Amino acid sequence: MRNGTVRRRRTSALVVAILLLGPLLTGCSTVQSAAAWNDPRHPVAGGDATGSGPAPLWTGPGQVQAKGSAESTTGRTPAYDISSLLQPSKKYLGVEINGAPDSMAPAEQFASWVGAKPNIIGQYLAWGTSFDTTAASNAWSYGALDFVVWEPWNTTLAKIASGASDSYIESFATAVRALNVPIAMSFGHEFNGNWYPWGTTGTTPAQFVAAWQHIHKLFAAEGATNVIWIWDPNDIDAVPDVQLKQYYPGDAYVDWVGVTGYWTQDGPSTYGSLYLPTLEEIREFTEKPFIIAETSVEAGSDESASLTELFDAVKQHSDILGFVWYDFDKGGDWRIENRPSLLSQFQSDVASGGFGLVVKPTS
Repeated sequence: MRNGTVRRRRTSALVVAILLLGPLLTGCSTVQSAAAWNDPRHPVAGGDATGSGPAPLWTGPGQVQAKGSAESTTGRTPAYDISSLLQPSKKYLGVEINGAPDSMAPAEQFASWVGAKPNIIGQYLAWGTSFDTTAASNAWSYGALDFVVWEPWNTTLAKIASGASDSYIESFATAVRALNVPIAMSFGHEFNGNWYPWGTTGTTPAQFVAAWQHIHKLFAAEGATNVIWIWDPNDIDAVPDVQLKQYYPGDAYVDWVGVTGYWTQDGPSTYGSLYLPTLEEIREFTEKPFIIAETSVEAGSDESASLTELFDAVKQHSDILGFVWYDFDKGGDWRIENRPSLLSQFQSDVASGGFGLVVKPTS
């Protein structure tokens, strides 16, 4: 999420400002970025190995366990089997909200507002920051996936692909594997836009693909197959001339396709105009399931209709697994809690069916 409500209204001056101030504005949440940047609270690895116990290793597409045979013979707890989470029977209701999941109080407050527990909790993490084991543990204990939106500030995709960050990536992957709870993760989100340095103005599609594949391979080599990999372009309405296929790492490296798209008062106002063109283009090269990885509804006369369109899109399409609600006052007030009428509608839409997925097994 960028400052401002309509992405295509970005001026060149604002793009330059973001490039200069990137590390200070990491992610959509300024609070999260300030907390994440070189935060000493985040150890490289921590926590006891937990998860699915003796369940078999997941070796589906993109989740090959490179060190599986060694782990099975040395007694190491198998990597958490994420297969049941990839195609769930119910929908995901996610949230990005200030302070979570380092603290679960904001997520619990959100649950009290909307009448359902979120089962995905997003956070923005700057490149160079250690894996936040506290956040991931908190989310999992609550019954949710920690969704790490990993942002490559202060580097380049070419450097990442060349191996310049290998020690950092390996330590991150080692920490993910050691904690051994499932997490969701995207890298370089909204790469098809020109508002981030890893986007179209600063990199090539080949560099993005090479960096993504390199990171994924390093995670596999560390046995960190407990990750759901989310490839997350912005909806193409804002950037219609950028072809998405050239940025796709391949089915072996992606579990979900995440689409970022906001319901604004002067932009696309229906599923058919906001999401469908993007989904149709993506369907030309992959059948991976979708998740709306970042969204909200702008306040105004169309907010009720927009919220209806959002919920209907998720409920009516089996290949859309759910959505992640951006509950911040940034670049506009996107919060649900201070709009009583819209909140009541949100509660009804959640209760009317499809949501309520139990992420964490009870036994």
